Amino acid sequence: MPYTPSGFFCDRLIRERERRDGEGSVSKPVRFNGQDYNALRQECLQRKGLFEDDSFPATVESLGFKELGHKSNKVKNIVWKRPKEICENPQFIVGGASRTDICQGDLGDCWLLAAIACLTLNEKLLFRVVPQEQSFSENYAGLFHFQFWRYGDWVDVVIDDRIPTFNNQLVFTKSAERNEFWSALLEKAYAKLHGSYEALKGGNTTEAMEDFTGGVTEFYEMKEAPKELYKIMKKALERGSLMGCSIDSLVPARFETRTVTGLVKGHAYSVTAVDECKPSQHKDSKVRLVRLRNPWGQVEWNGPWSDNSKEWTTLSKDEKDKLQHQSAEDGEFWMSFEDFKKNYTKIEICNLTPDALEDDKIHKWTVSVNEGRWVRGCSAGGCRNYPDTFWTNPQYRLRLLEEDDDPDDNEVGCTFVVALMQKNRRKERKMGANLFTIGFAIYEMHGNKQHMQKDFFLFNSSKARSKSYINLREVTQRFRLSSGEYVIIPSTYEPHQEGDFILRVFSEKRNTSEVDLNFLPSCVITSPCSAAPLPTQPAPALAGEESEEDQQFRTIFQEIAGEMRIRVWYFEMEITANELRNVLNRVISTRESDRECVWRLTVCVQMDGTGRLNLQEFRHLWNKIKQWQGIFKHYNADQSGSINSYEMRNAVNDAGFRLNNQLYDIITMRYANENMNIDFDSFVSCLVRLEAMFSKSTH
Repeated sequence: MPYTPSGFFCDRLIRERERRDGEGSVSKPVRFNGQDYNALRQECLQRKGLFEDDSFPATVESLGFKELGHKSNKVKNIVWKRPKEICENPQFIVGGASRTDICQGDLGDCWLLAAIACLTLNEKLLFRVVPQEQSFSENYAGLFHFQFWRYGDWVDVVIDDRIPTFNNQLVFTKSAERNEFWSALLEKAYAKLHGSYEALKGGNTTEAMEDFTGGVTEFYEMKEAPKELYKIMKKALERGSLMGCSIDSLVPARFETRTVTGLVKGHAYSVTAVDECKPSQHKDSKVRLVRLRNPWGQVEWNGPWSDNSKEWTTLSKDEKDKLQHQSAEDGEFWMSFEDFKKNYTKIEICNLTPDALEDDKIHKWTVSVNEGRWVRGCSAGGCRNYPDTFWTNPQYRLRLLEEDDDPDDNEVGCTFVVALMQKNRRKERKMGANLFTIGFAIYEMHGNKQHMQKDFFLFNSSKARSKSYINLREVTQRFRLSSGEYVIIPSTYEPHQEGDFILRVFSEKRNTSEVDLNFLPSCVITSPCSAAPLPTQPAPALAGEESEEDQQFRTIFQEIAGEMRIRVWYFEMEITANELRNVLNRVISTRESDRECVWRLTVCVQMDGTGRLNLQEFRHLWNKIKQWQGIFKHYNADQSGSINSYEMRNAVNDAGFRLNNQLYDIITMRYANENMNIDFDSFVSCLVRLEAMFSKSTH
């Protein structure tokens, strides 16, 4: 099926229209795998049977692919059971959902559980992810559902309630209450979203925080933390932001190992509160405290301000009650802010709006979400260290129109946050996928509204960039730049790495930023001699009026056509497509020309629909071929007989076509060989197809 200029963005336009109509919003989430919770439950109730989820079955495939795969001894004794088979009187939630309902099992997903613990601190957020009115009694049909933010859309994930057990005990996440199951079912839904339980092993707390909120995360390294960190943390919790922290382990083998102080390296913790107290011996000063929780549900800090430390004896009962102090091995503990900074190495704050945490104002932010893709050989150009390909990366225009209006701030500029997130890498682990090392750079534009070419990046330095390239799902950074137009270049560190991503820009003032995915129109023709619609066929000149050049060209045409068969049609010589094919084989091609290619080229230049070329049409065609030969020769400087797929972008551009990245991706996949090279025949075939496409769209 031929590609048409108007057809390439159909899927994206439909999605954008659906978003405007509410599809993918909190109130109208996308149905994951097309499963409708209400319809499925009603069907089960009518047939009086319990739901069994064929899309995430109670089999080894849902457990994992390696350590929890078919060859693993760990899965041999695992039995999938429904809660009613595990205990009497199972409950979805017992006494309200709280952070003590999350205890880690035999799965390295502490990052997920730390985020769930944070989620319980905000009931509104919690019940958006964990819909209420689900139970094991009223209208029970063996299925539950949960909602997650997924790359710009909210999705509703339906599961059955069969959970992995060993000796009638839950294998993975469990609650401190044996008959409470909301956290175990939430973990199962999240595992389904990513393909298996094993896909959840290892991660960053911010990943789950964002999937629970649709927010954006900012990182702080303790050794580089701002002096206002305590104030930032306190404001973040007041505004409902989720917060996690961890202690880096330089030696991978020592991940999740306990220190002498009771803290665990390479392990994710939730920050559940920050507060101040005034011990009796401190007359005029207060002690700043931080409350944390270990997702294990046990193993706590044993230093100052730990559960049974002497510091608590210096507080009044009212102070203790305010801090909700209790001595219990539940994984939650207090410590001083100073000890917190000394022992932890980084903190992550997931801002929901996001709010500007640096000052006392609560700002409304405008969010732009754009989808993109790095394609090997076309738009996977790597970082700035690879100047020959860097410019081929997707480019997004950013317009900053209004500067911040903060009377207490001496700096001027527009504040915005850029968040680059790679998609589906966790889900594709079973196929060997790992996180790419990603980052981005921001350049100031100077009125050019087209895809910036190689020379621009050779002679212009970036105005801002991500602090580093790193192998996280998302790289985020806050900037302040003067008003103007910029271009954001997201990339992997190495070139030729193929994957999908989304680029989000949070601008502090409404309508101050605009990220334009369709940086170029779908197709634009710029060269009248190569790709524009042909003019009306001119009347043949009389022999006496022909120029010397016309006479020479007529002689060439007669020699070529005369070797085969000369047709006389209303006193004009013509050749057929088959005859043209033989000419091209002898003159320009190293292999037999593709019949369809020649036919398209013939149709492209001939006017009357007969499939034959007269002298004027042949001359027009011949000039095209000569032009294309010149373009190809220019980029085939090494005389290898081919050009690489990145050079192909410029060659197509020189031929008069301005295409968007989607079209360049298609060209690369269709015409490049396994080494990402394109020979002359393929080059001509590509241009012929583009000619035919434009010819059809303009008539």
